[in-house]
Amino acid sequence: MTSKRTARRIIAIGSGKGGVGKSTLSANLAIALARRGLRVGLIDADIYGPSQPRLLGAEDRKPTANEHKKLVPVQTEYGIAMLSMGQLVKPGQAIAWRGPMAGNALGQLIDADWGDTETLIIDLPPGTGDVQLTMVQKYKPAGAIIVSTPQDLALIDARRAIHLFEEAGVPIVGLVENMAGYECPECGAVSDPFGTGGAEAAAQELGFDFLGRIPLDLDIRLASDEGVPPAASSGKGADAFNGIAGKLADWMDR
Repeated sequence: MTSKRTARRIIAIGSGKGGVGKSTLSANLAIALARRGLRVGLIDADIYGPSQPRLLGAEDRKPTANEHKKLVPVQTEYGIAMLSMGQLVKPGQAIAWRGPMAGNALGQLIDADWGDTETLIIDLPPGTGDVQLTMVQKYKPAGAIIVSTPQDLALIDARRAIHLFEEAGVPIVGLVENMAGYECPECGAVSDPFGTGGAEAAAQELGFDFLGRIPLDLDIRLASDEGVPPAASSGKGADAFNGIAGKLADWMDR
């Protein structure tokens, strides 16, 4: 029986603070990897602020339990299985749990019945708290991707997330810069309201790979709100996510 178990790797998507687009990257990265032929699952580990059910258009779908009382992930139309606390509580209900309860919830999501899933993408909550500590100590990700906007404040917090993973011996796959440039739909001019190049410069300084930039794009925001991730199509919004997924796939093949 042991020989039949699927060897499953965990890739953590982290950030030092909220609002940098970590969940959007996680969803689109999982889909882009699935489109490359990988068997991928997505865990929304942001226990207090789950957003993956909305991003994947699966708010009305609830996980079931198998005969061993393990959760059975929800299948999405984008070729990935997914579990989120957002599927286990009423819409809008606050999850007011202390650290140990949040850690136990994470364990139930990771130890679920993932079948033949090879890779789990885990959308971590922002910061370096109990959920992150449970993740790195008990489940030891194969690697971590750090997401940041270009601005200095976000990069300061991103460095804290990097430090947490390094202290736990989790390899850093690389850094992603989100909200990197806004193209005016009228004139085509590109502006940088959050700055530019900060994450790439930080990656170079720290000796990590820079995985790519995701633009501040209205189409990405609209598609995400509608539960239609850009990576599921071949449109303009998919290019940045596909590029990052390709670099992650190469990293996993090393």
